[in-house]
Amino acid sequence: MPKILLVEDDLDLSATIVLALKAEMHVIDAVYRGDDALHMLAINQYDVIVLDLELPEVNGLEILRRFRSKGGVTPIIILTGQNHINEKEAGLDAGADDYQTKPFSVRELSARIRALLRRPAAVVTNVLIIDDITIDRVGSSVTKAGVEIRLKPCDFALLEFFMRHPGEVFSTQTLLDRVWQSDSDGTPEGLRTAISRIRKALDPDDAELSMIENLPKFGYRLRSKGKR
Repeated sequence: MPKILLVEDDLDLSATIVLALKAEMHVIDAVYRGDDALHMLAINQYDVIVLDLELPEVNGLEILRRFRSKGGVTPIIILTGQNHINEKEAGLDAGADDYQTKPFSVRELSARIRALLRRPAAVVTNVLIIDDITIDRVGSSVTKAGVEIRLKPCDFALLEFFMRHPGEVFSTQTLLDRVWQSDSDGTPEGLRTAISRIRKALDPDDAELSMIENLPKFGYRLRSKGKR
């Protein structure tokens, strides 16, 4: 059964949505505050998230941005006020998949959820953040602690791949196949050179303790500061 997180601070509306979705055999977690939503997203996996934008403690737009920046790919429907065009635009730009305007029919919301459940899973976020490193794919920019770092396009693609798969180990051949299939630098030596450039750019004072770790006979992985 699909598992859905509902984040809505209107208790009556939340109860109505929960009853309707349970009748369709969905498993529902319902929370009413933004900080509770972040907690639930940290410890659970969901098939769809229904997210109101106007929430106490942490607003829905901030929840959406944080979730997508950490690689969260779960489809998200945002709930907005009828005339809040700017909210809809901001939500969609931050990575929402659909929106529902209040007041709305619960049947329509259910139909939108079913449509999202039929979609194949996909990575949708364009901004990735790990430790003090941020990648903006749309702007093709990398920053460390807010300071921009310039990388070659092939190095940018490699760092982006690592940041989309933190902690996973990839062999040299896997990286060449998945990142540089048609790149002229797509050789084992080219990969080693690119990783060296990235290490020097991200950690110029100590490239050996860079976030990109070499595991002899296995390959490479991206690690956070706490594991260096």
